[in-house]
Amino acid sequence: MTESFADGRLILAPGRIARLTLDVPGARNAISRAMWAALPEIAGRLAADPETRVLVMTGAQGSFSAGADIREFEETYATPDSAVAANAHVRAGLQAVRDLTMPVIAMIEGACVGGGCGLALACDLRFAADTAVFAITPARLGIAYGVAETWALMDKVGPARARDILFSARSLPATEALAIGLIDRALPAERLGPETLAYAETLATLSPASLRMTKTTLNALSAPPERADLTRAIDALFTGPDFAEGRHAFLAKRRPSF
Repeated sequence: MTESFADGRLILAPGRIARLTLDVPGARNAISRAMWAALPEIAGRLAADPETRVLVMTGAQGSFSAGADIREFEETYATPDSAVAANAHVRAGLQAVRDLTMPVIAMIEGACVGGGCGLALACDLRFAADTAVFAITPARLGIAYGVAETWALMDKVGPARARDILFSARSLPATEALAIGLIDRALPAERLGPETLAYAETLATLSPASLRMTKTTLNALSAPPERADLTRAIDALFTGPDFAEGRHAFLAKRRPSF
């Protein structure tokens, strides 16, 4: 089952262990507005399938995801209203992944950056190739990470390391990501697929009722606070001068001048 968009696809392979693959050739699986908007409907299909026990999320062409598709940013963030609408799609897509009642494993190769890292954080577990690279880069663009995504990052790595990652926008190799708890496994690339699927198969043999209740409990205990004021302030950055400079610099492949 494939959802096709202008520049890429979301490929859903249903089954006992379902797989959802981001496939955007030439853009390291950058996620378009339409792809973010499609995630809740895809999550709904998975939730309604009694056969599915585990979901594995991955990316094609050797990358997980480079994040939101910056090629759309001029249009997406042209007005305050369009910015709010676009960010709402991103938040809804991430929330739909978090809320799936089955275990969700991110299987990560290559780039896992920005919104791509947010998508991985929305999963329950993150298994990565030891050559994968992680970064959360809003500070390079003049924007800020969402409330729920920042909360998830803090939950995994702690407040001090979250500050380092977000303030510096630096890249982390898989070895460091594993050491600080951002990911749960770092494996040689040739072992990533077999070991991730073997782990998923183990989960698929266990009680689905137990796993659903466990995930519901964990999600309830780790839910981010409701902060509409922060969300509004974050949305406002997307129509501000720093973001205009940041995205223009990114597209021109130069350093921004903030």
